Amino acid sequence: MSRRCTHDEPGRFPIERIRAFGDGIDHSEGVAVAPDGTVYAGGEMGQIYRISDDGMRTEQFACTGGFILGITLDQRGNLYVCDKTRRELIRIDPCGQLTSIADRAPDGSRLRQPNYSVFDADGNLYLTDSGQFKGCDGMIHRIRQDGRIELFDAGPFAFPNGLAINANEDALFVIESNLDRVCRIEIKSDGTAGDRSIYCSGLAHVPDGMAFDAAGNLLVACYGLNHLYRVDPSGQVALYCQDLENYRLPTPTNLAFGGKQMDRLYVACLGARCLAVLEPVAPGMPLYSHSHLKRGL
Repeated sequence: MSRRCTHDEPGRFPIERIRAFGDGIDHSEGVAVAPDGTVYAGGEMGQIYRISDDGMRTEQFACTGGFILGITLDQRGNLYVCDKTRRELIRIDPCGQLTSIADRAPDGSRLRQPNYSVFDADGNLYLTDSGQFKGCDGMIHRIRQDGRIELFDAGPFAFPNGLAINANEDALFVIESNLDRVCRIEIKSDGTAGDRSIYCSGLAHVPDGMAFDAAGNLLVACYGLNHLYRVDPSGQVALYCQDLENYRLPTPTNLAFGGKQMDRLYVACLGARCLAVLEPVAPGMPLYSHSHLKRGL
């Protein structure tokens, strides 16, 4: 017997408390938040938007001409954007200047679908190359601080998408969108990929992006059914929020914590002309919690 979800169920975030954030955004898939509260989002025609921390001012300050997927910030305020059309990872400085960072795999072949990237504390950038949807041919690369790209894990993964690194930085977590699950990959002391395991599964359907909160819970967005899930440190999955009416959380993709107390959760929604924000939530894992700066590339 199926169980109907209720808005007041303990542990759930009420859908009625989700509000729109920003305006005029061209169906964003990527979102990132700077330490000063500025929010960044991408568009399906390559637009890069900068949104004030109160959501009242939105400006387009750059454009790649492609289709923006994941967005990541470094400590210097540079954005690293995955462009689906250009099949390229691009750095965009605060003035809007574009620099190509990677368009080739370590073997010299073209990247097929760079999708999402995440920095570790040493400034290495992990990058999913999703491959073909339903193709089970995706892999994960790592770009060193000197710009050298290397293969981190050949997979093959079933459309690797969002990435996250835990607070101890001993594991990389990767979404496999075609299998509705998250995998955990050990990062060994020498930096190589170690054991791989299924961290959680049954994320219905098509998980896309994720982010850790400060307690080690993993928040995962699934655009197939407008779901947000919370996965506790043991890998136990619970439905956190759902939008049955496709109105406040339409096709959620990537997530980013922000706010002065890190208690805002920003959600890129591919089916909307704005972002969604959940507030207050349990605080997120600080993006810049390490004693030294992420230097970036």
